[in-house]
Amino acid sequence: MSQDPLHRGTSLVLTVEGVDKSFDGFKAVNDLNFYLREGELHTVIGPNGAGKSTFMDLITARTKPDRGKIVYHKEDGHDIDLTRTREHVVSQLGISRKFQNPTVYNSHTVYDNLLLSLNAGRGVLKTLFYRETREHRDKIHQVLETIRLESRKNHIAGSLSHGQKQWLEIGMLLAQDPKIMLVDEPAAGMSDEETERTGELLLSLEGKHSLIVIEHDMDFVRQIARRVTVLHQGHVLKEGDFESVRRDPEVVEVYLGRQTRNH
Repeated sequence: MSQDPLHRGTSLVLTVEGVDKSFDGFKAVNDLNFYLREGELHTVIGPNGAGKSTFMDLITARTKPDRGKIVYHKEDGHDIDLTRTREHVVSQLGISRKFQNPTVYNSHTVYDNLLLSLNAGRGVLKTLFYRETREHRDKIHQVLETIRLESRKNHIAGSLSHGQKQWLEIGMLLAQDPKIMLVDEPAAGMSDEETERTGELLLSLEGKHSLIVIEHDMDFVRQIARRVTVLHQGHVLKEGDFESVRRDPEVVEVYLGRQTRNH
């Protein structure tokens, strides 16, 4: 991966500035500013209704903002206005999203799930009858090693545990060599051991991909956090390292205090 600055002498790969989005009079996102650096693992937290999912929808062009700019800064120096880009084109640009619930081909093997992802543009039938190249086999084995599912490669995906399905879906994104990965609550529903392994997996991707991870589990956030953004009412309430965010009085009041009371 090139280490050259991507945007005006900075290492930014994504710029979100002055973004608003309302639904039926409700302002889900309110004058939002957010910046993602190349190779950064950036965690986003906040209470329910803070605008986290809408934020991801806006980046992937699943929905369009009412105001503001969302710009992807490509390695070749070109800027892409994501507010004017169709959802499928955003994906082709290398911006991939993993939703909270894993979506895998349950009736196919782990290996074939990765093969299908590697050849996403070919369609299921064409891919299944496609003759693999050595380059593709090497790529799949590399991904299997990264997600620690080498021993499960011939297992049917539907037989995997919840955590293993999450890792497989992350692997399906990795097979496509994404520039930016958006990962929504990857630790939800996992055991403590699975959660720790998921954190190790995401940390291993730092520097190779740019990641935005939305999460509620603060122990998990502590494990992976580099830079943390707290959203509240669709706006950035606080941004910084984990400890400065955790100790911030406003964050404690609107989010962390509420978590404690809910437990």
